[in-house]
Amino acid sequence: MLGTALSYSHNEGHLLNAFAALMGAIGIQIGTNLANDYWDSKKGADTQDRLGPVRVTSSGLLSPRSVFIAMILAFVAAGFAGLYLIYVAGWPVFWIGVLSIFCGIIYTAGPFPLAYLGLGDVFTFVFFGPVATMGTYYVQAHAISFAAFLLGCVPGAYSVVLIALNNLRDRESDILVNKKTLAVRFGVFFARAEIAVCLFAPFIFTLLLYFNANLSEFESLICVAVCIFGGRAIMKPVYRIRDMRLINDLFPKTAMMSLVMASLLSLFLLL
Repeated sequence: MLGTALSYSHNEGHLLNAFAALMGAIGIQIGTNLANDYWDSKKGADTQDRLGPVRVTSSGLLSPRSVFIAMILAFVAAGFAGLYLIYVAGWPVFWIGVLSIFCGIIYTAGPFPLAYLGLGDVFTFVFFGPVATMGTYYVQAHAISFAAFLLGCVPGAYSVVLIALNNLRDRESDILVNKKTLAVRFGVFFARAEIAVCLFAPFIFTLLLYFNANLSEFESLICVAVCIFGGRAIMKPVYRIRDMRLINDLFPKTAMMSLVMASLLSLFLLL
C-alpha cells in the first residue's frame, strides 16, 4: 500500500506491477507462516498447552506433509509473481525474492533458526518493513527512495510489536524448548520495553517524513496523534496483564493500528 501510494505520488504508479508485488508478498507471508507452523511443531515448540491460537500442524488439523506441501505451493505462487516482476524491473527483484523466501524458511528451520537465536525481530522489521515497501516502490518507479525506506519502517515497527507480543506470551514455554527469543534472553522487562519502543517508533518516522517534505505539518500531526493515542491504548494492558493468554486480544488491535497508520500515510501521499 505505502510503496504504491508513494509511486503514484511521484507519477510512477503502475497498477499491474503493484498487484504482482502484492501477490508475491502474500505468497511469501503465507509460506512463511506455514513454514513456522511446520517447523515449530517438528521442534516441539508448539504443544497442547500453547497459549496462542491453534496451529494446524501441532493440533493435528492437518498432517505435517500437507502443511509442508502448502508451504511449497505458497512460495511457488510467490515465485510466479516474482518472474513477472523480474521481467519488468530486473534482477534486483530476484535477489529480494530469494532472500525473503530464504529468511522465511530459516526463521524456524535449519540448525540455526532465526527465531530460536533471538534474531527474528530484526529480520521481521527488515523484510516486513523497508524491504517490502522499497521493493514495491522499486518495481513501479525503478528507483530507490529514502521516503520509501521511512514509510516501510512504520509497518516494520508494528510487525516487531506483533513478534514481541508473541514472544512475551510464549516466554515460559519457549524456555522449555530452548527457543532463545529476546524475551527469553533478556526477560519480561526487556520484552515490554521493546513493545513500547516499537509502538511509538512510528512517531519518529512520521516526523522524519515531514522533515523530508513528504507530509505537511497538519498531516504529520494527525499521524503523530494516532500513533501516540493508539500506542498508549495497546501499551497500558501490556504492563498490567498477568494472564499471558490475554495478550491474544492485543494482536488484532496492533494489526489495526498498522493498517490505520498505513492508510493515513497513503491517503496523505496521494492528496
